[in-house]
Amino acid sequence: MLDFLIIGQGLAGSLLAWELIQRGCKVIIVDNGQENASQVAAGLINPITGLRFVKTTDIATLLPTAKQCYAQLADFFLQDFFIEKPMLRLLQSDGELNNAKKCLNNPDYQPYLGELQHSIDNLATPFGCLEQQQTGYLLTRPLLSCLKAFFIAKNSYRQADFSYQDLELEPLLRWKDLIPQRIIFCDGFKATQNPWFCYLPFQPVKGELLTLEHQADLPDKILNYGHWLIPLNKRQIRIGATFDRENLNTPTTEQGKQSLLNTLSQVSTELTHTTLLNHLAGIRPCTLDKQPFIGWHPRHTNLAIFNGFGAKGSLQIPSYSRCFAKALLSNMPLPKTCAIERYYATHFTD
Repeated sequence: MLDFLIIGQGLAGSLLAWELIQRGCKVIIVDNGQENASQVAAGLINPITGLRFVKTTDIATLLPTAKQCYAQLADFFLQDFFIEKPMLRLLQSDGELNNAKKCLNNPDYQPYLGELQHSIDNLATPFGCLEQQQTGYLLTRPLLSCLKAFFIAKNSYRQADFSYQDLELEPLLRWKDLIPQRIIFCDGFKATQNPWFCYLPFQPVKGELLTLEHQADLPDKILNYGHWLIPLNKRQIRIGATFDRENLNTPTTEQGKQSLLNTLSQVSTELTHTTLLNHLAGIRPCTLDKQPFIGWHPRHTNLAIFNGFGAKGSLQIPSYSRCFAKALLSNMPLPKTCAIERYYATHFTD
């Protein structure tokens, strides 16, 4: 018996499938095998974000769960996926500097913040620089590759183009030759075309990023300067990401590349001359209220969604995967902030 058919092998579908398989469920993932937003994503994990230095809700649960999940996967696959590395926040204004000082005086922020520095060698820091701690990034592409091989070895993976029109709801839930108990859509921004869940207020965002070779003398830390910079090794960096809600297509653009390079050149004069190694683009499934979309269709309860993690997927998905697995298998209630029940009243009257 097939317990769950999961649509999409991005980070959401992969970690949810992993969690369900660890709990003894029979799972099959359907994916077209093409590049998805998770493979392109930088995988940044940063507890404090935004101009106002907002501490992520439930970070005391999300962060330890994410670290534990990625450590478990590292032990299983015998390779590391989560790279913990401090982040230097290059302050951009007096307002940001004042916000940083307030956070430094707040005990709730102290586990995530280091020192406020006035200058860093070779970096433009007119308003100073704040070190953020417990930050890092996930090697999403190697992780998804390992998980794909794991699913294939367990006969839990099928490479195919999934069409919503091929899904039969009655007399039995069926997709082609498969008859699952439930189907869970982890289909990223494509959910905006999903006939059962397109009513949810997604706000997809296109992001582009660059991998560059350079000769600058940079600290071995992530840089946050409105965009971000990840040092991959002594001579290679990855920078990103642009933010485009208008042109939701996957090709890279010259405009996106120049935007990233222009901002980078303002960080350090030593980074005005770099060599482009790679240019990628992806579309993140962001949501109107910045919260994930998790739960069941109110009329077709054998259809579910696990989506909408946006740029915080690497941090949020491990914890929400466990939470949703408990809900699916033990009827544990979902947190109201992520449960799609919050949108039932405005779209379903009976």
